[in-house]
Amino acid sequence: MAVFELTASPSPEELAAITDALSAFNTGDVGPSDRRPLAILIRDADGKVTGGLSGFTAWGWLFVQMLYLPETLRGAGIAGRILAQAEKEAKARGCHGAWIDTFSPRALRAYLRRGYEVFGELEDFPQGRMRSFLRKKL
Repeated sequence: MAVFELTASPSPEELAAITDALSAFNTGDVGPSDRRPLAILIRDADGKVTGGLSGFTAWGWLFVQMLYLPETLRGAGIAGRILAQAEKEAKARGCHGAWIDTFSPRALRAYLRRGYEVFGELEDFPQGRMRSFLRKKL
């Protein structure tokens, strides 16, 4: 009989057991994902990472998990340049699409300017905001 345990502090090994099992199932169901990390780092003069983009490519898609610019770099088109660089690498990896989500109205406008389109929304995530899910054909 299965035993269920609720925890707010699973170990890396416990999480890996779930991830590994799901990955094996998905590979059997739809084929290998060819999941590969992708990051574009912004460094200051001392070499410290101050922002950038992190995500991965899998099943022919780029997923941008995080994109952060320090306040001093915002409004200068840098987010668009970073996205373009990530999209170029994703295409080189054989990707045909990209997706990202945000609840920032400012980021939403930037992604729309880069050719992304909203394909779904989640109201009040967080409270008082709209979380938008966007995609772009590469």
